[in-house]
Amino acid sequence: METEAIAAVLGGRKVLGKAIKKPDELARLVRKGLPAGSVAALAEKLDVGNAVLSRKLGIPQRTLTRRLSQHSRLTAAESDRTVRIARVYANAVEMIGDEEKAVEWLRTPNRALGGERPLDQLDTDLGSRAVEDILGRIAYGVYS
Repeated sequence: METEAIAAVLGGRKVLGKAIKKPDELARLVRKGLPAGSVAALAEKLDVGNAVLSRKLGIPQRTLTRRLSQHSRLTAAESDRTVRIARVYANAVEMIGDEEKAVEWLRTPNRALGGERPLDQLDTDLGSRAVEDILGRIAYGVYS
């Protein structure tokens, strides 16, 4: 997975403040805390509201709203969860080949996840890994 693709999902240079090309640059930014605007950029890509995404990220809605209005940063843990969801989205786009179809796939119940929607699994690391495993099977043509 390309670091540049993940950075683009998070709003790119406009939101992040600089071009991110290497994994270590993204890791430093996560430790420092992503700009709160990266959550809004990710919500737009996923076609969900900030309220839905704030629940998935474990950020209270009022806290996120305040950080967005003050242009402040997320904590390192919140940034890590945000990057995780952005990584899965970028992976889905790469495997499926189309942004709209990737979002549709993330919102559609999947038998391999026990009938759950992939998007609903992204609030935990284990759930995200399960979704990425399914995407990997799709890429290699394994029935899932």
